[in-house]
Amino acid sequence: QVQLVESGGGLVQAGGSLRLSCAASGASGSIFRINAMGWYRQTPGKERELVVDITRGGSTNYADSVKGRFTISRDNAKNTVYLQMNSLNAEDTAVYYCAADIPRGLREIRSWGQGTQVTVSS
Repeated sequence: QVQLVESGGGLVQAGGSLRLSCAASGASGSIFRINAMGWYRQTPGKERELVVDITRGGSTNYADSVKGRFTISRDNAKNTVYLQMNSLNAEDTAVYYCAADIPRGLREIRSWGQGTQVTVSS
């Protein structure tokens, strides 16, 4: 079983920056491969939405609302994904979740982190 642990959320003023990290770990140091990884966010009463995802090879897909402000990166050797968030505004306030797609035979199993709160004050 793969666990994802996020860190880096918090309170920031509008126009500021935050960097989120998400590290994946398996049982007893097991070696595993991760396909796509990504960041999603959710606000009360709304569905979880994609912020950005990244393939193992580095191809990215950003939501229009964050293009030019957010940057995703990953370290495959560390099974870690990062999200650099710049020029934050109040609309970015949400719980941010990390996701990872783990291959299992011919299928993929998606694992989720516990979420980290990002609050942008205006």
